[in-house]
Amino acid sequence: MDSNDYPQDFSSYDAVLAVDAFTLIQTDYHNAFEDLQQYQQTTKDWLFGYLSYDLKNDSEDLESDNFDGLAFPDLFFFQPKKLFFLKGNQLTIQYLNLCDDEVEIDYNEITELATIEFEKSQSTEVKARFSKNEYIQKATTFLEHIHRGDIYEANFCMEFYAENATINPLEKFNKLNAISQTPFAVYYKNNHHFLLSATPERYLRKEGETLISQPIKGTAKRFSDPKEDELAKINLASDPKERSENIMITDLVRNDLSRTAQKGTVEVKELCGIYSFQQVHQMISTITSKLDTKHSLIDVLKLTFPMGSMTGAPKISAMKIIEELEETKRGLYSGAIGYFSPNGDFDFNVVIRSILYNQEKKYLSFSVGSAITALSDSEKEYEECLLKAKAMHEVLR
Repeated sequence: MDSNDYPQDFSSYDAVLAVDAFTLIQTDYHNAFEDLQQYQQTTKDWLFGYLSYDLKNDSEDLESDNFDGLAFPDLFFFQPKKLFFLKGNQLTIQYLNLCDDEVEIDYNEITELATIEFEKSQSTEVKARFSKNEYIQKATTFLEHIHRGDIYEANFCMEFYAENATINPLEKFNKLNAISQTPFAVYYKNNHHFLLSATPERYLRKEGETLISQPIKGTAKRFSDPKEDELAKINLASDPKERSENIMITDLVRNDLSRTAQKGTVEVKELCGIYSFQQVHQMISTITSKLDTKHSLIDVLKLTFPMGSMTGAPKISAMKIIEELEETKRGLYSGAIGYFSPNGDFDFNVVIRSILYNQEKKYLSFSVGSAITALSDSEKEYEECLLKAKAMHEVLR
């Protein structure tokens, strides 16, 4: 996990490396949150892993029946044998007792690896799951649902994929991270499953009794000319459509957090703030609450997941329509990856701007999405998706 020195108010480490499973939990969505709670309470240690989008089927009466080329488990967490924490110029190493005699060997190997150049992958031909015309038709159907009053916002995603793909995942991650430099970047490897993530978005963080959510809604292209780039920021900040979609999801997150909060503690710390990344400007809001002691930390995840920015409002109605109109099971995309600490704190990102790869099946996938609201123009939403896909396309070429 790499924060790329991105300036942020809520951060524990600049980078974290977790290696080698001492224990683990891997399961489908059935009773997944209950199983995770039992595992977390039993270990009470550092745990690293992910929640896939399809855990929605555990907390609500929903289904995920679309095509799945990646075949990632719905939930995976592990208790690492070896941990490296980097903060500033200080590296902290924690090994379980059973392998603490390997610290020096590993450190020397890491030092040597720093000078090795990784073999480059061949270019990968990526195809869109549906055409521009099909996208516009589906976006129009979302708008019809909005005009009927079924929903008032939905996150509509499209997949890009490659079959018979052979890549060097670490080389591709290094390239993606270098051109994106986002605060929640992750390289994840579990046997033949890989996630190469350059996500700029936090789903949820717990610090003591404080919970912090930072949904992203609102995107604008960056420009090389400083004046043009500054104008893009100003236009994003004042755009009625972008602001309305951010405010709607901020309200949804407020509602989600209120379900586990001490009375009167849900607060919007920042509304529609503009933040710049290498590829795009983003509109981000920050919502906090204080956790009521009658709720566990897994309750918080179950009652806020999947995150509002990747679903819509009302959330359950939006997820049902998303399932009907999208053609791919989301899996880990638009889920969350992160960690629990031994004291019960946690930090999870939102898995967007990410390449997913099943090395055994040679199937590679990345998805992008945008928020459909009553003010949406289907052509512009399609262009926003292509803008978000730009970095992944560049890396895979």
